[in-house]
Amino acid sequence: MTSRIAAAFSEHGKRAALMPYLMGGFPDLDGSRAILAACVAAGADLIELGVPFSDPLADGPVIHAAATRALAQGTTVDEVLGLCELSAGGPPICLMVYANIVLAQGAEHFVARAVDAGAAGLIVPDLPHDEAGELRQACDARGLALVPLVAPATTPARLAAIGADARGFVYAVSLPGTTGERVELPPELPRQVAAARAVTDLPVAVGFGIATAAQARQVGTLADGVIVGSRIVRAAGEGGAQAVAVLVRELAEALSDRSMTG
Repeated sequence: MTSRIAAAFSEHGKRAALMPYLMGGFPDLDGSRAILAACVAAGADLIELGVPFSDPLADGPVIHAAATRALAQGTTVDEVLGLCELSAGGPPICLMVYANIVLAQGAEHFVARAVDAGAAGLIVPDLPHDEAGELRQACDARGLALVPLVAPATTPARLAAIGADARGFVYAVSLPGTTGERVELPPELPRQVAAARAVTDLPVAVGFGIATAAQARQVGTLADGVIVGSRIVRAAGEGGAQAVAVLVRELAEALSDRSMTG
């Protein structure tokens, strides 16, 4: 599983890998199946697949509303894992899931289910690094990458500890607060990416706040991967799979070597 993630960052024609985020079960289950397929066809290198949760602390209003709608329609963890199964052979999927969902089932049980469904990685934004040992051990035993997050306020000592334990890639959160589209990227982002690179040999991908092709291109000159969430989810709600395909294609083109050097 971890080798699939490594390959996704290296074996493509882009300067940086593109990782769209989509919410499982939004705008409905059939729609999320179509959106996943659209992301793959339009040039996604990896997929971040959200498991809807009632209190998504890391997410802004767009993704929060998508999770609320998915839950109101009865979307289950099993159904989200089923989306992984449908994408077998495609880009690696990293599940974005909150800690309560994992801990309610038990780390080993949840990891086993994720692996059986074909997931390559796990992102748990509300699980502190100091409390992630049991889950990391369960992931390591099954070859699932537990991807850590680092933030602008992460101290150098903590950053070094996170880098030493990182699996798959390091998710660099570009700004304080929750997910959501921003007009401008933070000026300190180059320093943050450089600091993350200094503590790991794994790829560094940047997420939070990236909404446009121009912003993706800017981040792609700094990092190994670009994660786009709220803008993708907004497109899914406004125009379904067709709108997502257009957006992902634009983002992928912005990250191509030709686009970034031309």
